[in-house]
Amino acid sequence: MKDTYEKALEAAQFLQSKLPEVPEILVVLGSGLGAFADTLEHPVHVDYRLIPHLPTSTVVGHYGRQVCGYSDGKCVAAMQGRFHFYEGYTLQQATFYLRVAKLLGIEKLILTNAAGGIDPSLAPGDLMLIEDHINLMAANPLQGLNDERFGPRFPDMTEAYDPSYRAIAREEAARLGIPLKSGVYAALLGPSYETPAEIRMIRAFGAHAVGMSTVPETIVARHMGMRVLGISCITNLAAGVLERPINHDDVLEVGKQVAAHFTQLLHAVIRRM
Repeated sequence: MKDTYEKALEAAQFLQSKLPEVPEILVVLGSGLGAFADTLEHPVHVDYRLIPHLPTSTVVGHYGRQVCGYSDGKCVAAMQGRFHFYEGYTLQQATFYLRVAKLLGIEKLILTNAAGGIDPSLAPGDLMLIEDHINLMAANPLQGLNDERFGPRFPDMTEAYDPSYRAIAREEAARLGIPLKSGVYAALLGPSYETPAEIRMIRAFGAHAVGMSTVPETIVARHMGMRVLGISCITNLAAGVLERPINHDDVLEVGKQVAAHFTQLLHAVIRRM
């Protein structure tokens, strides 16, 4: 029976046969943020279902394919859709594609997500640079036996989000006149949205935004020594901040509204990574 390393190697070899060259950067696109991939030049599309051992994305707003193309001459792979713990996958399955990316030769990662704003200064449509995170999923993708071929048993997470990448994002946002907030992202399991009481607790922990992804991916990426940049799109205010229910359709709609600024910023950041 093949282990995770062997499966990831098989998937990486498959992608290498399909892509024009090894991408320099992997961009993971959150709910409603998939439009960036459509702006890549000379795109090659690979459906997730064709990639060996890869799960299938089941969430509305996630296309379920990888798009490889060029941004100012730099080869970039974009994931139009990710895999979530709440879909029934293990965290190891949900983050498997990062193992594949590493064995393909990718060392740089941009993680994006749709998030609920907790801090009063955040409003729907804001972009938030992730400075740090809090894992409230009650699980870790590195649980179980450790494969030293991927990374150490106890990886350091002091600077989970690369300081130089964060500096580039701030500089490019300022140059383009795109407001970019910053804060701490908290990840919960989902798929139900948080209760007002849970949001009060998370706010007390020091988080500014909340979502259901990104943290497991960051942990796995750092385990392998990949450099990570994280950006949240605030698509709604978290439960209890406003006296109204949260709707996934609203999340997708706000993602579409910020697509132009979001895409512009990503291209500018990629140019300097």
